Amino acid sequence: MALINSRVTTDILHYRPRRLRSTASLRRMVRETTLSVNDLIYPMFVTESEGQKVEIVSMPECYRYSLDLLLQEVQQAFNLGINAVALFPVIPEQQKDDMARESYNPDGLIQRTIKAIKQAVPEIVVITDIALDPFTTHGHDGLVDEKGIILNDPTVEVLVKMAISQATAGATFVAPSDMMDGRVGAIRQALDTAGYFDVGILAYSAKYASAYYGPFRDALDSAPKFGDKKTYQMDAANAREALKEVDLDIAEGADIVMVKPALAYLDIIHQVRNATQLPIAAYNVSGEYAMIKAAAQMGWIDEKQIILETLTSMKRAGADLILTYFAKEVALMLA
Repeated sequence: MALINSRVTTDILHYRPRRLRSTASLRRMVRETTLSVNDLIYPMFVTESEGQKVEIVSMPECYRYSLDLLLQEVQQAFNLGINAVALFPVIPEQQKDDMARESYNPDGLIQRTIKAIKQAVPEIVVITDIALDPFTTHGHDGLVDEKGIILNDPTVEVLVKMAISQATAGATFVAPSDMMDGRVGAIRQALDTAGYFDVGILAYSAKYASAYYGPFRDALDSAPKFGDKKTYQMDAANAREALKEVDLDIAEGADIVMVKPALAYLDIIHQVRNATQLPIAAYNVSGEYAMIKAAAQMGWIDEKQIILETLTSMKRAGADLILTYFAKEVALMLA
């Protein structure tokens, strides 16, 4: 086919961006954002009993592990180069109560799990969840009064006990995910007073009241029995409020701040990146995971490419760390 006006085109185009896209080698050389196994944190669900590996229906290829099998999974993850795991316990109904007393039981499931992991894989970073919803009969992240109101300050008192219990068990980071006001400062003061100066706080600083959490609540059987979580988790429409929450958590002693969910909140990650020099984590949550898995099972998408593109978008927005149920898959792909 004859070229049309080629001389005119050549005269006008002094710079051709496509030059830097012409080969795979060139594209790798000028790539602005790189996803690494070092960016990944692997969220894991632990349950009582032995020899149990139960798939979560709404999260294909994600499992509730009994402690013996969880240790094997943690070792495999560490062998793949994943440096950190985040633990979430499945608590039997008979151990739940309105005061979440099991959350700070020194012999509780999560405390035993921390100890076992640190003994089996001493170098791995263990991040523990600080919230009451797995431990309460009502499924809320805080204590509740007779009118159904979530109580802030009494909840923080329990969260402090929970954090100290997990630090005593050997947690590297405690991660308050409850969104109660003032909990980061109270936890930091309590940790320091108890001598746990080196235990860090990964704060769920901008955690939104999101519909993307459904499969996670199935995994832990922790959905609220009444109402919703909108009086403490953030309004999905707000951005400036996220920066205020981040500022407060930093002032109270957070070592890492987090935005949750990630994919629908890339703009928030970017704004937080511009507002702080602290490391930023993003949580690639269960709903995001489930949608990709479901579309892949239907044959509608290239699963591996979608996973890499999705996580790279979080890095590009400004996240330093990504909590993702795809962690092992991504580690294998990157290897």
